[in-house]
Amino acid sequence: MRDTVLAGTDHPTAALCEFVAGFTLADVPERVVQATKALLIDWLGSALAGKGSPQVAAISAFASAMGPADGPSTIVPSRGRTSPYFAAMINAAASHVVEQDDVHNGSVFHPATVVFPAVLAVAEAEGKSGKEILAASIAGYEVGIRVGEFLGRSHYEVFHTTGTAGTLAVAAAVGKLIGLDAVRLNHALGSAGTQAAGLWEFLRDAADSKQLHTAKAAADGMLAAYLARDGFKGASRILEGAQGLAAGMSRDADPAKLTDRLGSRWATEETSYKWHASCRHTHPAADALQVLLAREKLAAGDVAEVIAEVHQGAIDVLGPVVDPTTVHQAKFSMGSVLGLIAVHGAADLEAFEKHALTDARVADFRAKVRMVLDDEVDRLYPARWVGKVRVRTADGREFSARVDEPKGDPGNPLTRDELEAKAIRLAGFRDGATPDEMRVLIDRIWSMDSAQGSVAILPR
Repeated sequence: MRDTVLAGTDHPTAALCEFVAGFTLADVPERVVQATKALLIDWLGSALAGKGSPQVAAISAFASAMGPADGPSTIVPSRGRTSPYFAAMINAAASHVVEQDDVHNGSVFHPATVVFPAVLAVAEAEGKSGKEILAASIAGYEVGIRVGEFLGRSHYEVFHTTGTAGTLAVAAAVGKLIGLDAVRLNHALGSAGTQAAGLWEFLRDAADSKQLHTAKAAADGMLAAYLARDGFKGASRILEGAQGLAAGMSRDADPAKLTDRLGSRWATEETSYKWHASCRHTHPAADALQVLLAREKLAAGDVAEVIAEVHQGAIDVLGPVVDPTTVHQAKFSMGSVLGLIAVHGAADLEAFEKHALTDARVADFRAKVRMVLDDEVDRLYPARWVGKVRVRTADGREFSARVDEPKGDPGNPLTRDELEAKAIRLAGFRDGATPDEMRVLIDRIWSMDSAQGSVAILPR
């Protein structure tokens, strides 16, 4: 792999492409390789949990009408087969439904839900090895995270970074997998960037756009990579150019983020796992409330008011959801999440499905919750997601609690047993896979880089 002198270039898009084209799995520290396997296991559980959701059914119906009835690539929820393009589209939507897929804090980007669907679909079609899958996936994570960091906080006010940066992440990942050189990778990123999209407006009326964002990012990134392989040219400075992504989608873009310690900093291993089945912006406060209720031995009925002290991004994303009308919208309601924590002790998939919209106690607690901007929390975000809550009880007592690293962050990680148990639990949520099936697949993923030839990771 080339030295990281590329960090000083005045063409950061090209530097990213040279990095992606130049590294091999042997250049990646073993801990990062193992982390990528763990992220893949986590993603598979989320993809199976999306089975039966109306959003996935709609996108699957579109794929059935527009795509082949059979093909080399697996549709995870149904275990059907189709082309790589449509398999990636469906699987990306499926893995973003239950809000348990991974997230990188600093970029506010969900890498797994776009990168793995595209990489696995192409790998099945082209007979790629476990090592090649891992290297391509790491390329996608590294590029997508850096693009998200580059676009900055102002981008996230309006744009869903997983839809925008995710399209470039997929172009890099698939480009790596199909062997594009640096020049053609640059064309792929150019074509990906000109398609990048995804707006937060859907939250206001419980629209299904969030799954469309991931579906399109996976499909459009793949399209960009394959077009580049066939000589299709894309803008060479799609990120930093005068009329590129930053110019149109950011007020605080920082080109230095694109090449930050390429080859020495592996951003993939910074990725966090989601413990609660809700928007990541709710997790710090949810963890802090759990700590406070347990410490003070308080029940939901003892609480008169909860103040969640949050960063501005949480207010921007969660603020529009005042009265959730769907389970998915409830996952973006701070009051609903904290209500589930207080009343049922968990904000997991079962709690959302059974109680988020129907339990009057949860609704009552939701009305007691409000968010306020906290200067310290906002200053630390997005590098750190600190949780602070203040509680006033019905008898007038006041308590506070703080969590510096939510469960699932690199500094507060899931154990291997917790990771595997989560994946198995998600897979069984809508009977996507049995525990025995998942254990076989999990074992296969842990050993995927030692397998000879192509490796079957998805359930069939």
